[in-house]
Amino acid sequence: MAYIMVDVESDGPIPGDYSMVSFGAVLVNDNLDTTFFRKLKPISEKFVPAALAVSGYTREETMQFDDPEQAMRDFAVWVNEVSKKDRPIFISDNNGFDWMFICWYFHHFTGSNPFGFSSQNLGSLYKGVVKDTFKNFKHLRKTAHTHHPVDDAKGNAEALLAIKREFELKIKL
Repeated sequence: MAYIMVDVESDGPIPGDYSMVSFGAVLVNDNLDTTFFRKLKPISEKFVPAALAVSGYTREETMQFDDPEQAMRDFAVWVNEVSKKDRPIFISDNNGFDWMFICWYFHHFTGSNPFGFSSQNLGSLYKGVVKDTFKNFKHLRKTAHTHHPVDDAKGNAEALLAIKREFELKIKL
């Protein structure tokens, strides 16, 4: 299986009404050097200024970003290439949010999602491993959480690798 850690930045709470501003992905392996990143042109006139501000971009800047359809086609190619015919597994810190955007954009712009119909949540995995629903994995990140999606995905991938090592998690990477 190919675990792919994904992070999304958006200008609002839901896809369709609002836009994915950028996203990043990291193939989870010992090197964490296989990454994907795109900035996307808005698909809607609506945006929440506070949500957009998290990304560090202005609305005017986002209007110059990549075509969302092409970005999702490029991402699908990348996912298939790095998976090397293994099943790609989508995992993120907040998969309820990140998955919602990625899945919607894939289906809306390409008609299918190379990850299929399911995703995994890093936070829930950690809570299960340590048997405590009040614990948080974020202390296991090495890369700073900057709200650049590749940095954030890399930090989360580092945490997954730490969980694998420290708790002898059986996971095929």
